[in-house]
Amino acid sequence: MAKAPKTVYQCSGCGGTAPKWQGRCPHCGEWNTLQESLAAPEPKNARFQSWAADTAQVQDLSKVTAIEVPRAPTGMSELDRVLGGGLVGGAVILLGGDPGIGKSTLLLQTVAVMAKNRKVLYVSGEESAQQVALRAQRLGLKSEGVNLLAEIRMEAVQTALKQHEPAVVVIDSIQTMYSDQITSAPGSVSQVRECAAQLTRMAKQMGIAMILVGHVTKDGAIAGPRVLEHMVDTVLYFEGDQHSNYRMIRAIKNRFGAANELGVFAMTEHGLKGVSNPSAIFLASYRDDVPGSCVLVTQEGSRPLLVEIQALVDDAHGFTPKRLTVGLEQNRLAMLLAVLNRHAGIACFDQDVFLNAVGGVKINEPAADLAIILAMLSSFRNRPLPEKMVAFGEIGLSGEVRPVARGQERLKEAEKLGFKRAVVPKANLPRNPKEFPNLQIFGVSGLQDAVEVCRNAAE
Repeated sequence: MAKAPKTVYQCSGCGGTAPKWQGRCPHCGEWNTLQESLAAPEPKNARFQSWAADTAQVQDLSKVTAIEVPRAPTGMSELDRVLGGGLVGGAVILLGGDPGIGKSTLLLQTVAVMAKNRKVLYVSGEESAQQVALRAQRLGLKSEGVNLLAEIRMEAVQTALKQHEPAVVVIDSIQTMYSDQITSAPGSVSQVRECAAQLTRMAKQMGIAMILVGHVTKDGAIAGPRVLEHMVDTVLYFEGDQHSNYRMIRAIKNRFGAANELGVFAMTEHGLKGVSNPSAIFLASYRDDVPGSCVLVTQEGSRPLLVEIQALVDDAHGFTPKRLTVGLEQNRLAMLLAVLNRHAGIACFDQDVFLNAVGGVKINEPAADLAIILAMLSSFRNRPLPEKMVAFGEIGLSGEVRPVARGQERLKEAEKLGFKRAVVPKANLPRNPKEFPNLQIFGVSGLQDAVEVCRNAAE
């Protein structure tokens, strides 16, 4: 009698397996993530032969020669900024983002430019060759030299890579790929992990710069096992509102450059175009005579950005006041309201508080604390802040204003865009004030000092 195939339960979060169903994954602790699947028998030949197995040896680190890695420009300056200067041979890049935000458009533009002097291959697993050609015509791209493969079977993709030996490869997307050695369906945890591992191994062996497109879940994380982000060299996330013309790419992880770099793009009829001065875009509709508005100088990687923070403080019309944020941390808002009550004597327990970072940018650094508090004070008192003023600084629980990194660069960016006043932590005051002849800088050490500076400047 034929033996029934063995089944296992695999976690959709971490990829761990269990012999029977459980409410909680024994590996990562997540609830209701175990899914039933057939256990794939291991083939007789090893699938994961290390690409460096023949040359691996113990070495003295001080005697290892460090070689500058050559980079290939993508033809899009904002993408090069996020990547750290361009593509590196053998690097594997994972690009995630919401559906329809522009991932395929950006990558098709990139390979069309790089095809002029490099051999490229675009593997489309979601669209047919005709659909990709129609997109290229709609964007007005010169597609000569762009090799296209509409395939989802991993073994066929590997054969094409060995035959053509491209320098740059785009896999759109990794969730559509499947391997014959795994019995589960495309997009499952085991398939995504297996296909990503095989593609990564080939990229390292052949020196291919490979870009993998990843789907995201409803929470914004890349779908599939978490090990996928650990396996690749660079992780990029597409951000931005689909109803806006602007998109942002943020580097979450980068082994060949700085993390947290931000690239800004504008969606046009001919595809995505890089924005060289995003601060001017974020402040396009800024008015300094409106209560509840304050300009923040935030630092995204190596680039200072000026972003308008808007606050609305209004009487609550229910038993529980609302606390809503867009682009800012909601938990930090609760902390700042407590600090405002204790150290400035302003109670908002009966007020609805709404915060918004204009432009769709997401701000996570604590340097936004001072600008948030000043915007809330302005809205609460219904009085605008002094004109042409920026602010940055971290607020502690005892009401102190702590210094932040790269304060000089932030001040230079504010002065370059025509601002006249800056409220900063006292430790961030420039050593030589003559470096900022057109900027009046106020150094504050506590929350009360910042409130007094704004009151005096307004008068």
